[in-house]
Amino acid sequence: MIELIRTNDAVIISFVESLMRDAGIGCFVADQNMSVLDGSLGILPRRVMVDADKADAARRILTDAGIANEIRGK
Repeated sequence: MIELIRTNDAVIISFVESLMRDAGIGCFVADQNMSVLDGSLGILPRRVMVDADKADAARRILTDAGIANEIRGK
């Protein structure tokens, strides 16, 4: 799996998960439980991971959705 986005914004994460689900692309939110360590302040970013073979399609979906600025490793 590769990192698609890294953000503290729970709304962006939820939006990306929804976009990936609708496209049939499996994704995994890494570091989701790290908020326990930071006191639930949301200062530690979470990463949305996708399979490497689906990365190009996932990036196109995020670009089409207008959040290309969130993509890591462009």
